[in-house]
Amino acid sequence: MLHNRKIIVILPAYNAEKTLQKTVEEIPFHIVDTVILTDDYSQDKTVEIAKKIGIDYVIEHQKNKGYGANQKTCYKKALELEADIIIMLHPDYQYTPKLIPAMCELITKQTFDVVLGSRILSKGALQGGMPLYKYISNRILTFIQNILLQQKLSEYHTGYRCFNAEVLRKINFEKNSDDFVFDNELLAQLIFQKTKIGEISCPAKYFEEASSINFKRSIIYGLGVLRVSIAYFFHQLGVVKNNLFE
Repeated sequence: MLHNRKIIVILPAYNAEKTLQKTVEEIPFHIVDTVILTDDYSQDKTVEIAKKIGIDYVIEHQKNKGYGANQKTCYKKALELEADIIIMLHPDYQYTPKLIPAMCELITKQTFDVVLGSRILSKGALQGGMPLYKYISNRILTFIQNILLQQKLSEYHTGYRCFNAEVLRKINFEKNSDDFVFDNELLAQLIFQKTKIGEISCPAKYFEEASSINFKRSIIYGLGVLRVSIAYFFHQLGVVKNNLFE
């Protein structure tokens, strides 16, 4: 615990056998109470390794449901276990777990309700190996989102997030997509609830074993992000209501 807060790390996993152990080894267990891994029907030894290294809860999907569905399972289990703080961390070792204490401190001190690990703040995304087309699309989408969502975030697309569990209890994330756009729908819902969202600079590594969506899926994701932001904008104006924000 940290300041008497129960801290749970969730790992939405898919084919993470090569990076899972390295990720878990860096989790600061002096403050983290529980780790939950949900496996989205991996075709490798992710589940076997998760059990071997002693992850507290290993939940297996019996078919591939999608990245968003994977997160839903993780969040539901963490809330069921009465977490105070939930950290969503990809088990592909792209983000360092060493930032967990700093992110949690910002939550426990009530500075923010959500803290995002930003790859952009340090200007190290390209140095870490982020493909140029992903960097450019990230910057364009973030610029448009900041206008439509009336925010000033450096990025909306990080897979490293720390939540005060109470804010997750106040929204119906079950309504969200089972695909990658889940992350953006969740942020839009939190923004609609006037949640205090902060960011911390986070280096990211891109390598062969790190999970990544291909160009085609990136296009689909980008269009989904724009759809969510536009829906939020018109819902706020009262022009077209959207049930994500109700």
